[in-house]
Amino acid sequence: MAVNAPLLPNARATYRVRAVDVSKVLCHRQRNGQEEYLVRWQALKEPPVPPRAICSWHPLKELILCLHHVQSYIEQLHDHGGTIADSRSITVAGAEYLSPNELPNRKRKAPGLSAPLSNGDSGSLTPQDSASFSREPSLGITSSSDASGPTRQATEVYNGFLQRREGKIIAKKSKDPNITKIVNATKLPTPEMREAASTAPVSTAERFIREAFLQKLRTVPKVRLENHVDTSTPSLDFTFIREFELRHGVHRAPTEVNLGCQKPCRPNMGQYMGCEYTKLCGCLEYAAVDELALESKDADGYHAYVHAKQNGYVIDTTGMPKRFPYRKSKVGDEKVPSTLQPFYLEERHPIYECNSNCNCGPVCKSRVVQKGRKVPLVIFKTPNNRGWGVYCAEDLIRGEFIDTYLGEVITNEEADLRESKTGKDKASYLYSLDKFVDDDDTLTEENCYVVDGQYMGGVTRFLNHSCEPNCRQYTVSYNKHDLRVYDLAFFAYQDIPAGTELTFDYMDKDEEEEEDVLRQREEAARNPQNEDKKPCNCGARKCRGYLWV
Repeated sequence: MAVNAPLLPNARATYRVRAVDVSKVLCHRQRNGQEEYLVRWQALKEPPVPPRAICSWHPLKELILCLHHVQSYIEQLHDHGGTIADSRSITVAGAEYLSPNELPNRKRKAPGLSAPLSNGDSGSLTPQDSASFSREPSLGITSSSDASGPTRQATEVYNGFLQRREGKIIAKKSKDPNITKIVNATKLPTPEMREAASTAPVSTAERFIREAFLQKLRTVPKVRLENHVDTSTPSLDFTFIREFELRHGVHRAPTEVNLGCQKPCRPNMGQYMGCEYTKLCGCLEYAAVDELALESKDADGYHAYVHAKQNGYVIDTTGMPKRFPYRKSKVGDEKVPSTLQPFYLEERHPIYECNSNCNCGPVCKSRVVQKGRKVPLVIFKTPNNRGWGVYCAEDLIRGEFIDTYLGEVITNEEADLRESKTGKDKASYLYSLDKFVDDDDTLTEENCYVVDGQYMGGVTRFLNHSCEPNCRQYTVSYNKHDLRVYDLAFFAYQDIPAGTELTFDYMDKDEEEEEDVLRQREEAARNPQNEDKKPCNCGARKCRGYLWV
């Protein structure tokens, strides 16, 4: 069924564990009918894990700010068939990772939220839930309780004790055996804990996690979540944003200094749809030349242009007719959206839109992407083991704008650093803003900016790859002089019926003949260098066999 749970009242736990204080969730159990989770507290020097790291058990309502840690634990649990992996840890660049063959989903470090999910299957808070939210547990220094039966006792806190202060639960170290249980934290969870966890449910935590993500999703217009496959939820590490987040070393020209088109462009041109004369619109100065119009009006200029183009010369196209990027629907027919002109759809030229400083007004037909997404999207769990995907809830027509790719804009050096820390899968979220590298001597592949959409971005972050996609990504600029920061916009490459998964090519390749693709796929399969590459599961007729080939 579609995920559309209501917003629930805040949990009444007065004291909570802060996300920054948690290193990892190690185990879970059921105690008195409630799920509890074993937390390893963050140590000053980690990794490696200190043998005397403080660990403690907590009910979910105390971990509301740390649900992403609980989610990571549950994902690892599911990856290993419901048992806690007893794998050795390795240290890479200051972080703890599982060995490569047991690597869980890389989803960590994110803000929490203020309200839990209901225990009630109906999505509303049940009387039993209300009672449990209102009761405060006592955090004794060395309290113990029944973990899985009347004969089994489990220590609540290891290598320290807990204090409640100003709404926070704080862990304090102690070496006094009279007030704490001293254990080797690297040995937790114990075999007994693992055994108890193998039969303990995680359904309440999964509902808490689901509602946590839905609260994030409520800030995004026209998007919903759907999962007919399992009980999982997209990563709570992910934060939805409305525009690029510029990081250290990244600079973008302020909007107020963008140059806009001036007279003769005005709002009442072209049936009150803005700019009409492509030779005179300043925003189209660097747009693709309309060669047919140039040939018909200036044969000599056309031949000079073609000669320069064929020989790779720099071409001054000032005064030449340019191509408008969009085909505007008829006045008054708002049901038919603007679409990208076939020339741009196929040729992949940069798209230049007018901006807020233009004389043409806000209704100009050259403003589409900057006005944002208009179509309703659904994030859904794919049934074919491809993780999360996206489909549109209404029909899309060829050339229709879908949405932009958002994220953190970082330097190329920072991108290399992040990729080295997190592995080759990181490339799925990194997009170099290198469209204009050949247009400016100061802009190179090594110093262009990169968009990282892994932990911050929009709905398109969940788009899957296909070697035969139905969407394509295009460069869209509102400032013709800013070659470093521009939008990455997705358009429908074909008519797409409602409910069809939206896909694009991670390699951004142009369409190839089927026989060429089959030959390349066979060569890739024989190449020993591809043994470690991730297989492509797109299922397309022209599938290349591997990602990133």
